[in-house]
Parts: sequence; C-alpha cells; structure tokens
Amino acid sequence: MPIQTTKNIWHNGRMIAWEDAQIHVMSHVIHYGSSVFEGLRCYARPNGPGIFRLQEHMQRLLDSAKIYRMPLPYTLDELCSGVVDLVEANGIAPCYVRPIAFRGYGEMGVNPLRAPIEVYIANFPWGKYVPGNDGADVCISSWNRLAPNTMPSLAKAGANYMNSQLIRMEAEINGYSEGIALDVNGYLSEGSGENLFIVRGGVLYTTPLANSVLNGITRASVLTIAKSLDIPVVEQALPREMLYICDEAFFTGTAAEVTHLRSVDRVLVGDGTMGPITSAIHSEFFAIVNGTKPDRYEWLTPVKVPVAEPVEV
Repeated sequence: MPIQTTKNIWHNGRMIAWEDAQIHVMSHVIHYGSSVFEGLRCYARPNGPGIFRLQEHMQRLLDSAKIYRMPLPYTLDELCSGVVDLVEANGIAPCYVRPIAFRGYGEMGVNPLRAPIEVYIANFPWGKYVPGNDGADVCISSWNRLAPNTMPSLAKAGANYMNSQLIRMEAEINGYSEGIALDVNGYLSEGSGENLFIVRGGVLYTTPLANSVLNGITRASVLTIAKSLDIPVVEQALPREMLYICDEAFFTGTAAEVTHLRSVDRVLVGDGTMGPITSAIHSEFFAIVNGTKPDRYEWLTPVKVPVAEPVEV
C-alpha cells in the first residue's frame, strides 16, 4: 500500500527530516540485502496511545543483528527511547513503526564486516495488511520456506523476505490474499509475513520454530491469551491437509494482527466464518491493544500523542 509520509525519521540517534533519509546507491545493503528490521504498531486507546510490545520487538532487532554479526551501537533502552521519541515527535497515532539497521556505504563485496552500520526508525499511518474483511482467502504456495542451516529463520532480515515476496506475489497473481509456505520437509510453516494457527476439535495448534518460522511476537501474545482463556495449545509439525479439515484457522503478526482465514486453496475453513476460538482470541487481543480491557500483561508502552482517530471496538 502507498506510504504516507510523516515529518521526522530517527537516524543514528537524532531526528532528521523525512526527505533527508536517503542512502547511496552503492550502499552494501542494496547489493547484498544486508539489513535487519522490525515492525511495531502503536494503538489508539481511550487513555492514550500505546506501542505494542516495544521491548520485545527491539530485543528481536538486536538478536537479528547479532546473528548477522552486525553489532548495533545502541542499547535496548536507547532503541526503545528512539521509537517513543519518534512517535511523539511526529504526533501520529495509531501508526506503524519500522526500525531498520543495515550495512551502508563504504565497502563493496560479499564480506560486510567493514561496511558501516546505519540505524533508522520511521513511523507512518498503516491500516489492514491482509485483504479481506470477511476473512482471507489464501493458498498453499509452491515456494517452500528456507531450509535449516541455509538462512536463519529466527533473524528478521531483509534478505529472507525475498522468499516472502515470491510467496505473496504468487498468491496475488492467482487471486488469493496471501500464501502459506511449507517447510523443506513438506510440513506447514507460515505465511509470507505471518505465523499460522489452526483449530480442530477445540484444540489450538501452531507450527513450532523448528518449521522455519519467525519467532513472532504477536504469536507469543496469542499463546498467552489462549492460556488465559483455558484453550488447549499444541505446538507440533502439521501436515498440509490439516488446513483442509480444520475447524478454524488464522494468521498472526504485527501487521496482520489476528486475521481469520476464510478458505485455503478454495476449500472453506469450517463454514468460512470466524469460529468461536478465533473469535475469543481476536476479541481479547483487540480489547487489550485498543484499551477497552486493562493491559494486564503490560504489553503497551504509553506515548504522549493525541489520538488521530476513534478506537474501533
């Protein structure tokens, strides 16, 4: 979807104008994909906006950078403060926040170790990510997720998302909202940018990290919510055909939030509507992030920004 510009971007510890956030065409990241990034949402709430799971997201950014031997010159607290400062400086809520660290200009060649490290944080308005107000119609992709010990799935790295682009483009070209990839062994993995959950017989199933999935922060939040609702949860390898016989299925992710699946490969999931377990998790998740229920898990970091639009419950 088109980017809506804001006023400021955080760059290496200071605010710069949106239009000044530019890099050289010979920067290492452009040629070799050497970047790690995050995506966060800031939600509008009656008592003031809050950034969802800020520390967890910024810790994952640091973890991704460590995996790729990209030492960031900022602490967790400094990065979290940078996000808060930026959101408050731009005065937009709700919004999406995109921190990114990458290898910049100065060295050419595959070896990135002498290329300088740049860190940027941007924020902007962003709405629904997975199309389909009545549930998403998705497909099983012909593209697999990354095999173990090829590229690290636990790192949220820009280069990994070339695989995601293939999955998403194939789905859209064939008339679907999104694609679901299998892992190298043919088991269910995840969507192009979302974790996957399935419900059958009152049990909530999800694919484990060993199935080449990102350690999703919304995924972890849903597991916490499910436990609080006394919903039994099983993390295990799942065959593709589970999607054709399950009662419910949904995606989770910072962008996707909690999005129920209407059909897979044109086979209805249940009766195609949001089922009771998905509905309970969906309702609880949005009640917490939108502030209609207490933030009992302390997931939201308050920011001093006037709410730009009413909260939809």
